[in-house]
Amino acid sequence: MIWTLLQVAAGGALGASGRYLVGVGVLRMLGPGFPLATMMVNVIGSFAMGCIIITLLHKSSMHFAPFLTVGLLGGFTTFSAFSLDAIVLYERGEASLAVLYVMGSVVLSIGAVFLGMALMRGIWQ
Repeated sequence: MIWTLLQVAAGGALGASGRYLVGVGVLRMLGPGFPLATMMVNVIGSFAMGCIIITLLHKSSMHFAPFLTVGLLGGFTTFSAFSLDAIVLYERGEASLAVLYVMGSVVLSIGAVFLGMALMRGIWQ
């Protein structure tokens, strides 16, 4: 149990650091406004989740799942930040942009998981 907890903690630290760096990079390139960085990490993380879970299953390596899925990707993706970003857009009077952001994030993230899984299934077959 303690080893699993340490795996999750280490993965979470790496994932959160990666999320922070994406946020800083997008902010520097595009400035504030639409929360593109949050949407990007959720979509990238979802794609990676699909790739990783199929690879772990194919390689019978589920012992890496706590580090990679709960830790790394859990720390990298930002659903709580996503929720806050949606509310901030709404409270700024940009309800249509908030809806676009929520729907785009959800559809693209679910699509990214599906795409990642399909890609890895194609590779591992």
